[in-house]
Amino acid sequence: MYVAIVLLQTLVLPLASGLVELATAGSDPVLVLGRWFLFWGVGSRFLLAGAVQVVRPTFTARDILGAQADGALLIVQELGFANLAMGAVAAVGAFVPGWWAAAALPGGIYMALAGLRHVAKPEKGLNERVATWTDLLVAVVILVFAVHVIIG
Repeated sequence: MYVAIVLLQTLVLPLASGLVELATAGSDPVLVLGRWFLFWGVGSRFLLAGAVQVVRPTFTARDILGAQADGALLIVQELGFANLAMGAVAAVGAFVPGWWAAAALPGGIYMALAGLRHVAKPEKGLNERVATWTDLLVAVVILVFAVHVIIG
């Protein structure tokens, strides 16, 4: 279930939403796709991940990160608070042009660093492998979007 949800949020839904908008309204593809990746790939993904981390920290701690220590649960819950905050800004910011860069940069940087950290880990289960590569994919799209918005 985790893999399907992550692939929907980071690949299927942003591409489908962006392609529908481009087909019906046109516009700059980088802005359109960037906004939809910001909404789905960062906003909805961080909101859902944050909610799960706060309510059920064992899933992230044990099933994704492989951490067995009980102290990891408190850290995962605090990570959940950060994900809820970044997710809310990204989800709302995707629809407020003046917020695009500010909403995109924290999520893009976070996903790039998290993805690179996961790459360095030698043994990963399926959930962590999917998280790794989707983090890196979304990070690239979001950071290109942010730079495009900043440069104009």
